[in-house]
This record gives sequence, C-alpha cells and structure tokens, in this order.
Amino acid sequence: MKRVTLTVCVLLAAAVPAVAQTAPQTPPAGRATGAPASPPPASYFSKSAPPDLVEFEMMTWPEVYRAIHDRGKTTALVYTGGTEQRGPQNVNGGHTLMAKATVKAIALKLGNAIALPVLPYSPNGASAALPGTIGLTNELLGAMLEQIAEQAIITGFKNVILMGDHGGGQPRVYAEVAKKLEDKYAAKAQAEGHAQDIHVYFCDEVYAKAQGDFEKYLQSQNLPTSSHAGIQDTSEMMYLQGSTNDYTRVDLLPVAFGGRGQQPADPNAPRPVSSGVSGDGRQSTVALGKMAFDNKVTYAVAQIQRLLAGSKSPDR
Repeated sequence: MKRVTLTVCVLLAAAVPAVAQTAPQTPPAGRATGAPASPPPASYFSKSAPPDLVEFEMMTWPEVYRAIHDRGKTTALVYTGGTEQRGPQNVNGGHTLMAKATVKAIALKLGNAIALPVLPYSPNGASAALPGTIGLTNELLGAMLEQIAEQAIITGFKNVILMGDHGGGQPRVYAEVAKKLEDKYAAKAQAEGHAQDIHVYFCDEVYAKAQGDFEKYLQSQNLPTSSHAGIQDTSEMMYLQGSTNDYTRVDLLPVAFGGRGQQPADPNAPRPVSSGVSGDGRQSTVALGKMAFDNKVTYAVAQIQRLLAGSKSPDR
C-alpha cells in the first residue's frame, strides 16, 4: 500500500509542472493585455498635482494617459546615466544625476515629451582599486534599450528618443537599437497599408556634439581638457547641486587631477593612489557647468525637433 501511495504521489508531482505550463497565465497588474485604452474618470485626477509634469516616474497613470492622449505628449525620452567613480571630488552617481536634470529640461523645452526614468547603468567595468563603478555589457544595454522602447510604444507613445550621458555604448549600441526598431515599425506600417506612425531615434548630439564643442571652448580659454571627471563633468555637477555639497565635494577640487603624483624616492614607501580623474578638474566653476548643461539641452532639443519634423515628411 505504501508503494502504491508513493507511486501516485510521484505521478502527481510530475503532472503539476505540465499543468502549470499549459494553463492560461493571468498577466500581473500593470502588464499590457491588448485591451483598448479607456479615458480615466475625472475623479482620478488630483487638483493639487504639481504643474508641468514631464517625469514619468513622478506621474500617476491617469496623468500619463492625459498627457499622451489629451495634451499631445507623444514622445518618450529614454536617457541613460551611469554609475562609476568620478574622482575623489564627485559622487559615483554623477552621470545619472546629470541625466535626470538634463532629460527633464529637454522634455520641458520640447513641450511634447515625457522623460522616462533614467537608467542608472551603462557599459563599464567595476574596479576594486577604485570602487565606484557598476557597469553593464553592450549587449545587455542594447536589450534593455530595446525593451524599454517597446514598452513605451505599448504605453501609447508614438516617438521614442534614445540618449545617453555616458560614452559607453555610444554611438553603436544606441544607433543599432534605434535602426532595428525604426525598420520594424516601417515594415509593420507598410504591411498594414498606412504611413509609419511610430518612430525610434537616437539623439547623439546631446553627448558627442555638446561635449566636443565644450572641449573646444576650454581650449580657446587655455583651460585643460579631460576625458573623465575633469572640468566639464565636475563643473556641471557643481552647477546642478546649487548651494549644497551633495554632488561635488568642492573642498577636494585641489586634488581633482589625473595621475598618481610624484613617485616617492624610497622604493619601499607606499605608492601614491590614483585619483580616478583623467585630466584636470581643478579649475571647475559653476559658470562653466551652466554652459555645459545648457549646451546639452539646446543641442538635444534642436536635433529631436529635426528628427520629428523628418518623420512627418511626405517623402517618408
């Protein structure tokens, strides 16, 4: 009898996974079900909501619905930040902090866009010697950008703009994802017999052009250029932190330069520790930070407006 009971239990245990695999799955709350969007009732809107809402994470779902369907905010801005060491003077989340401020300003200036939550990781590699970096691979970033863009489209956005504050993955990963999805929705529209109404673009000027032109300005002023944690990033973080010391430890500017310093005469003495700076950030200022920030916003807005105008061209 015990043997029969044991056999039945084993058969039931084997059958449970099979049933679980074939049973219809109920999507969790929040997952797209394919049902048409319905306007939320007036009772779902707060009378005390902040004005000029453009940050997806700071909005309720009815506010997002109204922004897309009633107020023409049909462009989603997907901006990546980054988590990496930024010298002894800057906090590790600098790219993400700058990205959040930048993408919000871009959305406000465009008037037809919503900024999605900033992705705080980008292609990079961790280091035990300079413990401030947590990175992704290019492949993982590409998969995440593609998934986020597709989710934004399901939500109701008609245009998705990919941008990044960190150089990792630029331009290749962003450009490849944008082209893949743009081609997908072009083919879909053609198969359905209508003009393409969903677009995905890569805005590169917010990073490459803005950074390049700022470096040229530094050279014209006989100021040092840098590739990491130098004047541009440090100044921008000083500008964004206002009167606080939250983003940049201003008292550490005297040590915000690259290299390991002078080697000790005694070969047995401890070697100087790398600062993590590639370049020289000692002459960073709030005024330079405002210039760098404004350039990024201005260049991005202009390029995005050109991209969106091109999507409406009758030749497309």
